Formats: sequence, structure tokens, C-alpha cells
Amino acid sequence: MTSFRKRVHNILEISIRRKSGISFVINLFLTVVIFLNTLSIILHTVPSIREKYERFFHEFEVFSVTVFAIEYLLRIWSCVENDKYKHPLRGRLKFIFSVWGLIDLLAILPFFASYFIKDLGFIRILRLLRMLRLFRVSKYFHALIVIQRVVKDKQEELVLSMVFILFTLIISSSLVYYVEHPAQPEAFSSIPEAMWWGVNNMTTAGYGDLKPITPLGKVLGGIIAILGVSFFALPTGILASGFAEQIREQGERRKIKCPHCGKDFHEHKH
Repeated sequence: MTSFRKRVHNILEISIRRKSGISFVINLFLTVVIFLNTLSIILHTVPSIREKYERFFHEFEVFSVTVFAIEYLLRIWSCVENDKYKHPLRGRLKFIFSVWGLIDLLAILPFFASYFIKDLGFIRILRLLRMLRLFRVSKYFHALIVIQRVVKDKQEELVLSMVFILFTLIISSSLVYYVEHPAQPEAFSSIPEAMWWGVNNMTTAGYGDLKPITPLGKVLGGIIAILGVSFFALPTGILASGFAEQIREQGERRKIKCPHCGKDFHEHKH
């Protein structure tokens, strides 16, 4: 039983290096089901398609939830083969409340909740939680894994830049509120209302529903728009440097080790 459980764990374990075998086939199948399930949720919101294929959507939902439920139960059962969850009880509880465990649970929970909750609007919102399974797909692709590593390595710099942008948004929106409120009391009725203008202005989206009309307000708007372009370039630069570091490290790892003997090239002459 232990060897069988270990085999199940190895099959479900995701590895981008496996390009064949039952593990690759099963993980590819799960990936396709996740994408089709997400597509089904999106198309179900189109009234004409929903009315015509309502039965198909329901049957596919039952099929998807069955697949996800079986996978979820097998992961709980076999997770003890991982050293992080090796304790029979505490290990399984730790897996259930882990990020991936909760994502898997939220993928099947809305379906069973629909039998107890009759509010269709609330159930539709719960079904959107199944889209969280898309995050699991990120573990299947090398490019997405690189993105995860970059975000993890640069998380401190990214948080600092976002905090800086948030502070700038609050300050600029407050200034524009006090300048524009006397001239436009309805448009700039409060600082939170002014923040909507601040977001549009800093991101240069410019919806036009709010705009300063006083000379000082226009000057502030121009300065904030220029600063916004600069500030929002910060996260982009941080991510770009992170990608460059990851690509350089991968290239160095490939050069250092010989693919045949595993030794450093300067230690082994061919």
C-alpha cells in the first residue's frame, strides 16, 4: 500500500522535466480540464449560449468537479509521501490548509454548496472561485515558474514600489480635492472620489469623467500624470532586472555542468 501511495504521489507531482509517461499524460489531462472549465465558466455568462447549451454546461461541470474531487482526495491521501506532510494527521491537515490545498478545495466547494444555497447569484460568484485552478497550471510551464521565481526574489522591491505609488496616489488625490472641491463640489465631493481621478491620471487611462478645471488643478494634474508614468515604470524595471538575472543564472548553470558526466567543464576535458 505504501509503495502504491508513493507511486500515486509521484504521478500527481508536477515536473516540467517529464515529457512522457503516465504522470505527463495525467497532468496534461488535468491542465486541459482546467482550461476547458474556465472557458465553460466564461461562456456560461453569454445568455444565448447558456440557454442553448445549459444541459451541456451542467454535465461538463459534473464531470470537472468529479475529476477535481478525485484528484483532491488522492493528493490528500498521498501527500504524506512528501517530507513536508509526512505526519499521517498533522501532515494532511497542513496540506489541506496550504495554498494549493485551498485552491483545490475551492475548485469543488461551489458545486456542493449549490445543493444547500438557493441564491443563484451567490452560487455564480462561488463558481468563479474555480478559476483559481488556473494558478495551479503555472506549475506545469517553465516560463510561468520563472515568473514566480522573479516575483518571489523581487517581492520586497515590488512591495516598496507599490507602497510608494499608493502614497503618491493618496497625496495627489488629497491635493486635487482641496483645489477642485470649491469649483466642482459634486465631481470632487471627497478624497475617495478624487482617488478615482488620481488612478486614471497616474495610469494615463484618462476616462474623462473627472478632470480639473481650475488653473492650479490643471498644473497639478499635469505634474501628477508625468510622475505617474515614472512611478509605474518602477515595477516594470524591477521585474525586467529580475528576468535578466534568472536567464543569466540559467545560462551559467547550463555552462558549468557537463550534461554527460555532471562535472564542471574546467575539471574534465573531453
